[in-house]
Amino acid sequence: MRNAIHPVVTVVMIVAICATGCMALRTSISPSESPWQEEFDISERTLVPTGRNEYFVLEPGFQMILEGTNALGQSEKLAITVLDETREVDGVVTSVVEEREWRDGKLIEVSRNFFAICEKTKDVFYFGEQVDMIQDGQVVSHSGAWLAGENGARAGLIMPGKPRVGMKYYQEIAPAVAMDRAEIVSLDDTLETPAGLFSKCVRTKEGTALNSLEKEFKTYAPGIGLIQDASNLLTQHGFVAGSLQ
Repeated sequence: MRNAIHPVVTVVMIVAICATGCMALRTSISPSESPWQEEFDISERTLVPTGRNEYFVLEPGFQMILEGTNALGQSEKLAITVLDETREVDGVVTSVVEEREWRDGKLIEVSRNFFAICEKTKDVFYFGEQVDMIQDGQVVSHSGAWLAGENGARAGLIMPGKPRVGMKYYQEIAPAVAMDRAEIVSLDDTLETPAGLFSKCVRTKEGTALNSLEKEFKTYAPGIGLIQDASNLLTQHGFVAGSLQ
């Protein structure tokens, strides 16, 4: 029977089968194979500097402190504080979130990060950061600093209002400077930290397009936000009068 099929018909059948198979492959791509989202229709959003979604708090005075030990055995401490300040970035009024990082008790970095939240969707967007890298008490560089609207940089998504497993999105879009991105890998993690046991947490795998080898996991708890950043775990959280000195 096979020998009775005309060569032309055979070619047509092969092409048809291949086309059908290729279509099936395209339509069966899993979320983990989807492209990284980098367009967020920022101009069509109603963005405000304060508010919260389930996993990200943008309310003045809210603070999280994470502590741990890195792979080199050095102690680390990270304090994240929502300041009672705003800054306009790329035409959007953003909230100012200060991060202070210590290593072996020495302050090594202070950054001011600029975020805004969509009133409708509760998506939180990242508009850039000012960075002071510190050595022996002196500012030695501003490595990693960027602002949306400057040098081709655009706002990224830091935390979706309705996270879903498989979502892949850019958090920072500053070509050649900062191209961090995240993939949501779980919505039901449970994690014990010095600050307590947290369930129904979002777990992300984060890295940068500038170095595909850099990867780390972060965990975000409902009503709080970041509770695990690599080896650092949440030790304190709540509202304070001002930033940690």
